[in-house]
Amino acid sequence: MTVARTGILGGTFDPVHYGHLDAAAAAQAALALDEVVFLPSHVPPHRQVHPRASGYHRFALVALAIQDHSRFRVSEDELTREGPSFTIETLRRLHQRGHQPTQLFFILGSDAFADIATWREFPAVLDAAHFVVVTRPGANLDAALARNPTLAGRVNTDDRKCSGTGIFFVPANTRDVSSTAIRARLAAGHAIDDLVPGPVAAYIEGNDLYGAVNQLHG
Repeated sequence: MTVARTGILGGTFDPVHYGHLDAAAAAQAALALDEVVFLPSHVPPHRQVHPRASGYHRFALVALAIQDHSRFRVSEDELTREGPSFTIETLRRLHQRGHQPTQLFFILGSDAFADIATWREFPAVLDAAHFVVVTRPGANLDAALARNPTLAGRVNTDDRKCSGTGIFFVPANTRDVSSTAIRARLAAGHAIDDLVPGPVAAYIEGNDLYGAVNQLHG
């Protein structure tokens, strides 16, 4: 049976961190989502470099990060496919499996939303799901919309009152953390316990991911 309201949080998750969890929780609460699916990408189309950790490790890290969240799950759908992970193709596969566009809520940060005009098949991609834009530190929602003023007519506050898909802004106090900053800390031999859940930090160290991990307790 298809879940009625499904959030989709795509990303490299290289590694997953509290910012990702904060965004997922904010979207789930604001839109009463039945579940949020974390979708690690195989090859992110908007990055010039490949993920540092393998898909296997990134999937495991997400699984550990969400193990205490009953409404979160992780999918290997992107990791088992070759080539770049384009959002429009992901959403169309979900349509083929029985999900209607209005049942899907694609979650992204306000920083990513500011560049949405560069996404494959824009603006058609906006018809494939609702888009949930969550506040990120340093990326104001108004500023993000200002870069794409033609999208103002799609902004909504209640998906149950619109006939098609819409854009929903979710102000949230997401923690100011990035995967890049985490990798830099690890490379410098510093702890990351304030940036990721404990099991994630332990897995990274235990598997010597991102370099210099063995220096943390040296």
